[in-house]
Amino acid sequence: MEYETNNWIWDGMYNHPHVFGGLMLTAALLGLSTSYFGGITVPQLPYLWSESGIFHKKCDKKRIRVYMDGCFDLMHYGHANALRQAKALGDELVVGVVSDEEIIANKGPPVLSMEERLALVSGLKWVDEVIPNAPYEITEQFMGRLFNEHKIDYIIHGDDPCLLPDGTDAYALAKKASRYKQIKRTEGVSSTDIVGRILASLKETDGKDQNGTSLQKSPESQPKSTHLSQFLPTSRRIVQFSNGKGPGPNARVVYIDGAFDLFHAGHVEILKKARQLGDFLLVGIHNDETVSEHRGKHPIMHLHERSLSVLGCRYVDEVIIGAPWEVTLDMITTFNISSVVHGTVSEYNSSFTGESDPYSLPKSMGIFKLLESPKSITTSSVSQRIIANHDAYLRRNAKKKESEKKYYAQKTYVSGD
Repeated sequence: MEYETNNWIWDGMYNHPHVFGGLMLTAALLGLSTSYFGGITVPQLPYLWSESGIFHKKCDKKRIRVYMDGCFDLMHYGHANALRQAKALGDELVVGVVSDEEIIANKGPPVLSMEERLALVSGLKWVDEVIPNAPYEITEQFMGRLFNEHKIDYIIHGDDPCLLPDGTDAYALAKKASRYKQIKRTEGVSSTDIVGRILASLKETDGKDQNGTSLQKSPESQPKSTHLSQFLPTSRRIVQFSNGKGPGPNARVVYIDGAFDLFHAGHVEILKKARQLGDFLLVGIHNDETVSEHRGKHPIMHLHERSLSVLGCRYVDEVIIGAPWEVTLDMITTFNISSVVHGTVSEYNSSFTGESDPYSLPKSMGIFKLLESPKSITTSSVSQRIIANHDAYLRRNAKKKESEKKYYAQKTYVSGD
């Protein structure tokens, strides 16, 4: 009898499942009395799921996998921000690192080796998987690999054009297949720009001029590079890169400081090693003046650029922007630091300063540890690679500058970042 009385309900549920589904779900969630419905019996939700076929058990949501590729030569915060934006368009980010051969054919000689570029990309907090030796052009064959083998849903690139030597769009096929999404290019930085800074500051390095005379100068006599950064730092960008979490009450906080200029594979590896010593890694970034004073030359990247590069590293939990040179008792107490570490590879030049050991206090407290640096690469050694191939990089930059000039001349506002 009850079934006959309520037969209209079942008819309605089959004919209008969305309406009645919402009604029944609302009733169940709010715990409304069945008397409100005039004696209608509201079946239990599990019954509806398993028996009626109208409601289904909640399936695991398909994880969206996105792909982004790049040369990632001279890794900077613009690369990191691009990958952060790409990750936001999906659940899992797969990154293709273009091969050395493809870079040479399409752009010119890379500065960093494949191994170094892989270390940098893998060290970013937003990257889930890496495909080495990816092609520069998204060909039909490679696109098939992405979709079938790597289960990629969308291919991502910035709003700046990526053209092949013949002038065609490297992402044309992905766009044609409607599997392409665009992100906003990060303003004020590019690998071309960084190479330009290094070349412009050639006389500020410890290289030699055409007569073999040392070009090294004292910090006081060095003019600042005329190739200035165009980066416009905002608090929002820092928040986007930050983990936003502090250490727990009993966490072992490890502190390491430095310039972290021209963020490279050596930085990634020493930060990884430092993080393994505790639960929370705090990194002190020295300001530009401190770097100049203790290195004898100005940093290539300024403080905020260097801070973002470090914040993008998956092994870093927090940074101190403009950390003091000396590790003080107040610092140790304020941040509850358990261990202070430093790598064996360092570019700070003691001949330019007569100051005492900045780690004397943590050493006296027995909380200092010297870490063997996994790699010997330094900012200066990377710069020297460019200086050694001065003419080749000048030609490469001249070509790239024309395309970048055209991009900025036609640039329009792109929402989201």
